[in-house]
Amino acid sequence: MFTGKFPTVRMRRNRSDEWNRRLVAENRLSVDDLIWPIFIREEVGEPEEIKSMPGQFRVGLDRLVEHVGPAVELGIPAIALFPVVPGDKKDAMGSEAINPDNIICQAAKKLKRAFPEIGLIGDVALDPYTDHGHDGILCNGYVDNDRSVNILAQQALLLAKAGIDIIAPSDMMDGRVAAIRSALDEEEMIHTRIMSYAAKYASGFYGPFREALGSGKSLKNNKKTYQMDSANAEEALREVAMDLEEGADMVMVKPGLPYLDIIQRVKSRFAVPTFAYQVSGEYAMLMSAIRNEWLDPKIVIGESLLAFKRAGCDGILTYFALDIAKQLRNE
Repeated sequence: MFTGKFPTVRMRRNRSDEWNRRLVAENRLSVDDLIWPIFIREEVGEPEEIKSMPGQFRVGLDRLVEHVGPAVELGIPAIALFPVVPGDKKDAMGSEAINPDNIICQAAKKLKRAFPEIGLIGDVALDPYTDHGHDGILCNGYVDNDRSVNILAQQALLLAKAGIDIIAPSDMMDGRVAAIRSALDEEEMIHTRIMSYAAKYASGFYGPFREALGSGKSLKNNKKTYQMDSANAEEALREVAMDLEEGADMVMVKPGLPYLDIIQRVKSRFAVPTFAYQVSGEYAMLMSAIRNEWLDPKIVIGESLLAFKRAGCDGILTYFALDIAKQLRNE
């Protein structure tokens, strides 16, 4: 690599003007990089702000089209749907996940009628639907992998039939991508994509998300028997390789900013569409500082998202999607 020597080479020369900085910028953030996660509830009426995620809401089906409209107008390519399931519809098996009339199936149909041009991403996991808060079926306190995979494949198929374009298994069960791909292909749904949460860590940054879904209080113990240890990096590469072999079209790393090294290694090793989730805890930290006027949102939101692009991300799930899309349009 050529570096040169001072004073013949002055690195600051290319930083001296705004137009020059634009010319030599190595990475750019655009609206095409954004996926907006939203929370959908059964209750009608005014959307309910999530206390631990200021600026984010639980929205009912009656306000869903109105809520999503600005994202469509701003040109955001896709939204990710997450269900807020009432307690009386939760059970040990997560049965509501395979109800063809559940909240996400209804939401997908409604959104596809209103906005056929926007991509819909459907989360596949049982934690919003189980009374114990785990992503699979518990047997003697341990999540049973194979029984869970069976119901996850059924859930994925229902979501695809309802209009979900991208199935996003976030459960971290072994073999679930192959089972889902097989279930979809058997129904000739060959164009339904799979965005695998391939490297999902057992992180402390998920707290506000679980509060938003109402699954945190019921969680009896942690998810370390199936989600990844934050100490491990090589294991993440093995997980990604297996999911790609099983038929994943895209892979995701979650959380985001604490795992930029994993994103970079995944993109460098596999050169496949690679996504990251800037999770609820990351959002809550930034919003806390922004609301206390310790940080400037016009600078730090874009800066935090550009870090994902430098690491190699093709797209980012972020609760800041609307904010940054508006900012990019104004700029």
